[in-house]
Amino acid sequence: MHTSSRSSFLRLAACFAMAIVLNLFLGAAPALAVEPINKSFLGGVALHGYDAVAYFTQQKAVEGSDEFEYEWMDATWRFINAKNRDLFAATPAKYAPQYGGYCAYAVSQGGTADIDPEAWTIVNGKLYLNVSKSIRKTWEKNISGYITAADANWPKIVGK
Repeated sequence: MHTSSRSSFLRLAACFAMAIVLNLFLGAAPALAVEPINKSFLGGVALHGYDAVAYFTQQKAVEGSDEFEYEWMDATWRFINAKNRDLFAATPAKYAPQYGGYCAYAVSQGGTADIDPEAWTIVNGKLYLNVSKSIRKTWEKNISGYITAADANWPKIVGK
């Protein structure tokens, strides 16, 4: 790319990025529909590729493998082995994270946020994820209250 063309392109890209940032901060951005499952932009992988079943069976976050995948709710779910994949396939709602794998605290506040697969909690047999370990500490101060709020907010959020 010629230097002046490159410079023009970079200025245009910077203006476009600034317009997006201003719209977000000023609240002028249009409401976007939230996907029912939080997944990667490229590849549509849920849970950042972590094994949803392992949270229950190993009580820890374990990265899955593309060798053991299962398609559910228009997302690719990865597992550490065929057994976990098959457990998930038999009853996905039992193992899938609440609120489509978005941050449970964010949903309780009326929005969505991505997650840190290492910031998780199982409550009454359900998997909840948070955006960070520090937010998980906030979440843990009033789990039942945040779940009640998130349960009420989620249908409105995903229905946008």
